[in-house]
Amino acid sequence: MRNHFVNKAIRKKDAMALVTGKPVYTDDIAPKDCLICKVLRSPIAHGIIEEINTKIAEKVPGITCILTYKDTPGKRFTMAGQTFPEPSPYDRLILDQRVRYVGDAVAIVAGEDEKAVNKAMKLIKVKYQKLPAILDFRKSKDNEILIHPEENWKSLCPVGADNRRNLCASASETHGDVEGILAECDYVVEHTYHTKANQQAMMETFRTYSYMDAFGRLNVVSSTQIPFHVRRILSNALDIPKSRIRVVKPRIGGGFGAKQTVVTEVYPALVTMKTGKPAKIVYTREESQIASSPRHEMEVTVRLGADKTGKIRAISVHTLSNSGAFGEHGPTTVGLSGHKSIPLYSGAEAFHFSYDVVYSNVCSAGAYRGYGATQGLFALESAVNELAAKLDMDPVKLRELNMVREGMKMPAYYGETANSCALDRCLARAKEMIGWDEKYPCKDMGNGKVRSVGVAMAMQGSGISNCDVGSVTLKVNDDGFYSLMVGCTDMGTGCDTILAQMAADCLDCDVENIIVSGVDTDVSPYDCGSYASSTTYITGMAVVKTAEELRKKICRNGAEILGVPEEDAEFDGQRVFVPGGPEVSLKDIANKAMCNNTHELEVTKQHSSPVSPPPFMVGMVEIELDKVTGKYDIIDYVAVVDCGTVINPNLARVQTEGGLVQGIGMAMYEDVIYGSDGKNYTSSFMQYKIPTRLDMGNLRVEFESSYEPTGPFGAKSIGEIVINTPSPAIAHAVYNATHVWIRELPVTPEKIWKGMHEQ
Repeated sequence: MRNHFVNKAIRKKDAMALVTGKPVYTDDIAPKDCLICKVLRSPIAHGIIEEINTKIAEKVPGITCILTYKDTPGKRFTMAGQTFPEPSPYDRLILDQRVRYVGDAVAIVAGEDEKAVNKAMKLIKVKYQKLPAILDFRKSKDNEILIHPEENWKSLCPVGADNRRNLCASASETHGDVEGILAECDYVVEHTYHTKANQQAMMETFRTYSYMDAFGRLNVVSSTQIPFHVRRILSNALDIPKSRIRVVKPRIGGGFGAKQTVVTEVYPALVTMKTGKPAKIVYTREESQIASSPRHEMEVTVRLGADKTGKIRAISVHTLSNSGAFGEHGPTTVGLSGHKSIPLYSGAEAFHFSYDVVYSNVCSAGAYRGYGATQGLFALESAVNELAAKLDMDPVKLRELNMVREGMKMPAYYGETANSCALDRCLARAKEMIGWDEKYPCKDMGNGKVRSVGVAMAMQGSGISNCDVGSVTLKVNDDGFYSLMVGCTDMGTGCDTILAQMAADCLDCDVENIIVSGVDTDVSPYDCGSYASSTTYITGMAVVKTAEELRKKICRNGAEILGVPEEDAEFDGQRVFVPGGPEVSLKDIANKAMCNNTHELEVTKQHSSPVSPPPFMVGMVEIELDKVTGKYDIIDYVAVVDCGTVINPNLARVQTEGGLVQGIGMAMYEDVIYGSDGKNYTSSFMQYKIPTRLDMGNLRVEFESSYEPTGPFGAKSIGEIVINTPSPAIAHAVYNATHVWIRELPVTPEKIWKGMHEQ
């Protein structure tokens, strides 16, 4: 294999199409005459539907059907896109008689045009029995108000779920004598850190189109990250065999984890099943804000003990996570709050990690880039910075003393060893880039403003160990070009290009000679989907294995044509030859395979990994803060990432920059606010601020590569880790400027001002 394309800034395969407006998205594919679907939503946070009258609404011209809980299967399921058996509980119906948050689905209205549907929605009369609601997730566990009292609720995995206690998951683990060591420590930091729910705010909102094909099968075209999981979820929800369902993924306009949940697919699918007609649903931005799958709100309590030298001896983390009305991703995100934070300091003698995931009467949470690690790292990295302040020690020095290094075992990371870790080099480079020694902790500008710096480290994973599966099919076509069929989902990340780069180097051909096909569950090889930072690491390894096997087949066919023993033949990407002897071109081999041939030039391979090697990252920020108002701006943000071998530096850089901007938004602005009635008052971008280009300051990204022996070409992941450092780094910089610790996100000028005046 040569290295002509891996570690090169190859242009994305769809780059020109994107900038010229040619990509085809879900709504572009849906026929003009398909039914328009909309969902009538609950105005109350918790209650029972006593009566629902649709008779007048059904008389509106153009209305095809109005479906209520009486028209849906009574089989509970989960909308979480996870490998079966899903850790998330089966707690949903497509439409339920019980509503559990403001915005919960009450009825589906389908008609010939949007005007008719909107009119009908207003004419549906619903009488609710209002029930007490739990809006404060801190009060949920063991509350007498039960959010899921139904008898057919079930949990498929032993995750500590108990609907009679409002628990979606609960667990605890301990390594060493945490309490004994904390009692011996010279310095102990103990605080609770609160991260709010966040919206993924991808450009393309949730949308799905469905139709029945000529064979009576349900076809679903959806903007999703998890086509194969969608098929299983729809099978459960509609109570029909998976063989009757086909799922196709077109171009996606962003996901960031939101589309790892089946948010919209069930509604047009049910309409199509009931009517036999094509149907589509396109969420408004408001619906995407109030009835989707935002980040889990969490409260993380950290206890951190160290000796006089700054050696961290014990770490205790307890996480309380708000799953909202349903349990999607609740049991899986929470584990990362400890397992992807504590291992950064694997030199500690002991650790404790426990968590409770609870139901409440707000919109159910889901997956978002960082997937639980973001919340845990805000807490632990803030606690480490607070420890440094208590020790009167440079926080960079404290990290140098305690950070995980290559070759160390990580007890809190499932006992894995850090076989590839350049975190020490990342820290040193970031320190140099921002000029830490000259700027730490702060500098008074003499005009009422102060400039200060902050630091944070992060780690993530590369797929879910012993779980995630990636598969690819590679075949040789006429004239010798290749088709690469994948089941993973490119949602703008460029994974189609990255996988093609790997295939091209394995096959010694040009990357343009690799044609990548998108996902169709009828023909694509199985892949768990694009989430948990799995694609480059897991599916990439499947590409390597498949390409290596295909090379052998090409060589075998070529040797047969040449009439020589297979072991004497070699393949250089263009021809099969015997050194100093006869040769045959790949073009001729490919064309010969179309006539009188019994050896197919096609290979399918799968890959799964027993480990999930973590990428590492260091982020440092410089801010300027007005000490009169508390307002601050980012001046400079430097990030240094260890993602193993960087497959495509351009794509890795924009992934990092994009994640940093989202992290900056989470740290500074983004705040889902509920009223006392359970209504979400941040239902548009007028109330829910996301960062613009003007808010992010100067972003600088560099890479310090390690080599991961279990990854393709030494690669690890990068998709999720990049969002994790801004929150603790910015909170740290604010402290260095004001001596105020903000332990609840977002870090707003109001909180800073209040903190300064309470000192």
